Amino acid sequence: MDEIIFEVTQEPDGGYCAECLTESIFTQGDTWDDLRANVKEAVQAFYFDRPKPSGVRLHLIRDEMLVLG
Repeated sequence: MDEIIFEVTQEPDGGYCAECLTESIFTQGDTWDDLRANVKEAVQAFYFDRPKPSGVRLHLIRDEMLVLG
């Protein structure tokens, strides 16, 4: 397995949530650095007894409303 992909969303009250698109892995973090560390830890725990992917891709989804007027 080359890599796994996480969809990352920024929470309205701050912080980030990350959900893997192909495995049942979910984590969160208060900052981007916290999230990165938590994703690494969650992936290592999920794959503790089998080969790990070579990389993890974090795909940030940003929802922004623009007011026209």
